[in-house]
Amino acid sequence: MRIKMTTRNDMVLSQSVENYVLKKVGKLDRYFDDGVEASVRMGVIKNRFICEITIPLQGEILRAEESTNDMYISIDSALSKLEGQIRKYRTRIAKRMKSGADPIEVFEVPDEPKAQVVRTKRFKVSAMDVDEAISQMEMLGHSFFIYVDEKSGDTRVVYKREDGNYGVLIPE
Repeated sequence: MRIKMTTRNDMVLSQSVENYVLKKVGKLDRYFDDGVEASVRMGVIKNRFICEITIPLQGEILRAEESTNDMYISIDSALSKLEGQIRKYRTRIAKRMKSGADPIEVFEVPDEPKAQVVRTKRFKVSAMDVDEAISQMEMLGHSFFIYVDEKSGDTRVVYKREDGNYGVLIPE
């Protein structure tokens, strides 16, 4: 298993944290072939250490993220979540193999049913600036808000990011 480490938000990766990640994530090697790559992203947002581990497999992506006050605890917690996902994944594959499924089918057949549209809602989109759209979103308690930009007349979406800031989606 290859391990790729990246940082975000100007975090400097110390040698001890790098060695810790290599040691801990390296233990997952027993579950996978040599061709698998684990991607470990680490960062800091407002004194919270975030560790995100992603392992793309054929037909599935295993991913765990944890945020705590200590980077080592974040790494351990993310690994714990990931190991639970790996156990589920391996059990699901074993069940399919016992039922006589073709190994190719194992990766192509989803285990859970697809999500469905269960509600359609119509609403009027008003012209406003981004600050007014953010205040409307906050008043409604939503994580996003659709509005028409006053100046350009384009439809836009403002959303609240995990780091507490806001983002704006502008369709082309």
